[in-house]
Amino acid sequence: MQEKASQKDLSRKLVAFVLLIIPWIAYLWISSYDKAEPTLFGVTYFYWYQTVWLAISSILYVVAALLIYRGDEN
Repeated sequence: MQEKASQKDLSRKLVAFVLLIIPWIAYLWISSYDKAEPTLFGVTYFYWYQTVWLAISSILYVVAALLIYRGDEN
């Protein structure tokens, strides 16, 4: 029983790790957002791409935290 719980905990941490790595990849892949076009409400792509990723990163970080700390009431 303990081994199954440990395996489940490890898989949750692995998923959380992947969720935390996704924003890093998006930010470090500079050629994907090193552009001025298209614009959104007059804001160049470079700026609104990063702003959108800030929101996405926040959501992914919250989900990762919930996965890591779920069930840790001790």
